[in-house]
Amino acid sequence: MPVDFVERIKADGAEIRIGLAGWSYPHWVGKVYPAKPSRNFHPLEYLARYVDAIEIDTSLYPPPRPEISRLWIRKVSQNPGFLFTVKLGRRFTHERSLDAAAVTAFKDGIWPLLAAGKLGAVLMQFPWSFRFTSENKEFLIRLRRAFHEFPLAAEMRHSSWMMDEALGTLIDYRIAFCNLDQPEHTRAMPPTAFLTSPVGYVRLHGRDRRNWFEDFDDSAPRASTTNYLYSPPELAQWQARIERIRPHAARIFVIANNDGGGKAVVNALQLQAMFNPRRTTAPAGLISRYRVEMQRFHAGRPVQQLLFGLPGRAAA
Repeated sequence: MPVDFVERIKADGAEIRIGLAGWSYPHWVGKVYPAKPSRNFHPLEYLARYVDAIEIDTSLYPPPRPEISRLWIRKVSQNPGFLFTVKLGRRFTHERSLDAAAVTAFKDGIWPLLAAGKLGAVLMQFPWSFRFTSENKEFLIRLRRAFHEFPLAAEMRHSSWMMDEALGTLIDYRIAFCNLDQPEHTRAMPPTAFLTSPVGYVRLHGRDRRNWFEDFDDSAPRASTTNYLYSPPELAQWQARIERIRPHAARIFVIANNDGGGKAVVNALQLQAMFNPRRTTAPAGLISRYRVEMQRFHAGRPVQQLLFGLPGRAAA
């Protein structure tokens, strides 16, 4: 890759890691994953060939065990630039429990990721009912202090968190603002391009309002809510928002959560190629299933190359 191109990417600002919310989806077999995987097949290892980030979503309930976190680190070792993000447990964000033993257990489970330099952020995903009030502001601060060792991001689904005082709180406590794409509903957070810490965060949920519940969280039934395929113009809108915050961020995560039919992988790879046209490798099953969307892509094992200005990252 020409040096001037590399330097231009570096000058543009933040590292961009585009990835997926989770990997344990049986319905991806034969679409994203091989129809007949080998005995040693591991979904995480497979996906790390194509994307540079995975959001660990199983942590919403029992915290990850340290030995499992270490296993995950080994599974992505082929992609040196790969980073995880982790959802904070539901008991903290929804049940509002800050039980000391539970906090310690969660920290212990993700310490290996932090120690290995593989943890990009811990995402606090709040329900729509978590509006900006004095009480909720104070709880957010307490939660931040409980997990002060980790880079935190907050997904706020209620638009009251766009208020200047709310954004100021996130800035004061170095909490990243999670920019959302979600179905429209009453006082829902609209698409934004906010940056309140060195970490930028974007989550794409899809725009299908069916089964999108008022207090939807990712434990709710995953039917049509995740079965949404973003169009190229819709992705271009997000590319523009990401470019808006990129000069001021150190790192940006873009996570696709529209897993229905493997659409999250399709959109993640499309968006990835918009930032780096050299990244055009995709799972063969997706190419055959989404011929129009994947027409620029080819199947095959990715090779190591320089991506987004980061040396030693695996191509998609």
